[in-house]
Amino acid sequence: MDRRTALGIMSGAIAAAATRTAADERERTLQSTSPKPHLRKIATEEAFIIPEIAAAVRDVVRQGGPNLDLKLLRLIYDAPADTAPTASAPPGTRDALARTFLPRLLDIGEGRLAEMDSNGVDMHLLSLTVPGVQMFVPENAVAFARLSNDRLSDSVRRHPTRFAGLASFAPQDPPAAVKEMERAIASLKLNGFLVNSHTQNGYLDEERFWPILEAAEALGAPLYIHPRAPSDGMAAPFRDYRMEGSIWGYGMETGTHAVRLMLSGVLDRFPRLRIVLGHMGEALPFWLWRLDYMASPGSRSDLRNQLKASEYLRRNFAITTSGLEDPLVLRLCVDKIGIDNVMWAIDYPYQPSAPAVAFLESAPLATADLQRVAHANAERIFRILA
Repeated sequence: MDRRTALGIMSGAIAAAATRTAADERERTLQSTSPKPHLRKIATEEAFIIPEIAAAVRDVVRQGGPNLDLKLLRLIYDAPADTAPTASAPPGTRDALARTFLPRLLDIGEGRLAEMDSNGVDMHLLSLTVPGVQMFVPENAVAFARLSNDRLSDSVRRHPTRFAGLASFAPQDPPAAVKEMERAIASLKLNGFLVNSHTQNGYLDEERFWPILEAAEALGAPLYIHPRAPSDGMAAPFRDYRMEGSIWGYGMETGTHAVRLMLSGVLDRFPRLRIVLGHMGEALPFWLWRLDYMASPGSRSDLRNQLKASEYLRRNFAITTSGLEDPLVLRLCVDKIGIDNVMWAIDYPYQPSAPAVAFLESAPLATADLQRVAHANAERIFRILA
């Protein structure tokens, strides 16, 4: 090849590369200036309350006691009439913000819809906020669960494209709980259930609660285990530094509940039971290797699990992102338990909507996977009509 031919080839290659670069730049400009298609968003851990239960919770708070949940509940339900920030709750602190939660919890109508619209959120999957009905005497708990579910169902019927709902029930009375669970699905057409972890310091692996698990499995409806402060038996180290709540105690308590279900063999008795955990799985995806190693089936006489923890987590559990907006943690969870088991949530009103939406829309996921996390998994798991 002579010099003139070589220079001609090189010149053509440079020109072609320049053309491709210009075309790529035009494409990037077009993408940056073109409006993105709307990403359907179903938020799957969104709290509400009704006035009657709010008043009853206030009564429980005023009675006092050692229960660690009372710290947060006192701020929300029994703040002084003058709610101006004080030295103990200066502006902008979480304690000061807690005093703004109640009006938002009570609003399952126009105000909430306006908040959703302003942030591009299509649907809230509503659930009765912590502590639900689990701190009331059994007869009151049963009545309040029924009343709450009726109100929730009414709101869903009024706004069927904007709200779906998880029913509450009274674990204090398992036979009554089962009846209410059946009514919630068959008559009220709700989408599953939510329980605020322990009840009377007891966990769902205990045999007295098995009828509840059996009913959830038979109904094919997921059971969301939502955090509350540690039960009395594990409470002592959490009493200082506000560690009882979302800083640390909620995740540790609810993750412990899930591990009890795994190691007790309950998930072998109810293999089709579907459980949902918030907050990126309450740290379980991080601990899976060690759980599998230390609690492998048959390795210890006091373990009853037939499968590894990782196998239960992939088969029986789904998780939501509520209140944990870290893209690296999201990536870990997707890798550990599978993209089909991860759903987006805000944790409204306890977490603000705008950052949760921004986190979702910037998530390091392929388009199809982003659609799964944003709405498709929720539609499938909770049987929400698209």
